[in-house]
Amino acid sequence: MLVVQRRASIPARINIIGEHTDYLGGLALPFASEHRLMLTATKADQTEGDATVVELWRAAGGWPAALEVKSTIPIGAGMSSSAALCLAVVLCANGPMEPFDACLEAQRIEHQVLKTPCGLLDQIAMMMSQEHHATLIDFTAMTWDAFLIPESWMFKLVDSGVRRQLNQTEFGTSVDSSALQRHATEENRRVRQALDTTPIELGTLLNASHASLQSIGVSTPEVDALVSKLQATPGVLGARMMGGGFGGMILIAVNDPEVVPDAPLLKPSRGGFLEESL
Repeated sequence: MLVVQRRASIPARINIIGEHTDYLGGLALPFASEHRLMLTATKADQTEGDATVVELWRAAGGWPAALEVKSTIPIGAGMSSSAALCLAVVLCANGPMEPFDACLEAQRIEHQVLKTPCGLLDQIAMMMSQEHHATLIDFTAMTWDAFLIPESWMFKLVDSGVRRQLNQTEFGTSVDSSALQRHATEENRRVRQALDTTPIELGTLLNASHASLQSIGVSTPEVDALVSKLQATPGVLGARMMGGGFGGMILIAVNDPEVVPDAPLLKPSRGGFLEESL
């Protein structure tokens, strides 16, 4: 192998709306944030690094390498740090490849090693995103299209402080299938409505999305209390839990950058990429 080093840079995933729909053939509207995970793989006599990273590396068929991870993506916060890591491993192990093939392989090793029952929302969002755009994903047709985010749409994240690991939660074992299907149907409708809506109307959709996520049991009392507080905050147009659930970040839509001043505005970023050095 002529390549001496590969470095993959993968963004975090912010999902505007369309939560718990990917594994049900639904719709989602995510974008990539400026938070990023970087994996550097340098040719070595033997593979070394964090034990979990090494296990993922071997599952992806990686070559002997020193593995170093640097990340600004919070762990267990609903921003898909695990999917970012798996994508970085796949790209560094395999080199340049078709983005969707990378998504499928990253999902495979996440299932195998991390035991996370994930769909493909995170991987597609991370690989297909463009600056200033969200990605409209249809998980039945398995298609994705760039959606230019209106300048009037402004988003921030508020950390609930509650952390979880999806492979340790009970979702999927007790949720009523009819309730889950009802959520997916209504959430898909909200995604479609969001494509042509004002910031105020979008906020209403976020609030409705959170209520629906509560109904399928993926929120927590601590998160619900903070969401309610944020929804009542002047200048906050809407708020909902984000990600797989059971804690993590709360997404808010605001009408002014100074609303919730401690939280920076989110800036839609580019998707994942790979660099190689000979």
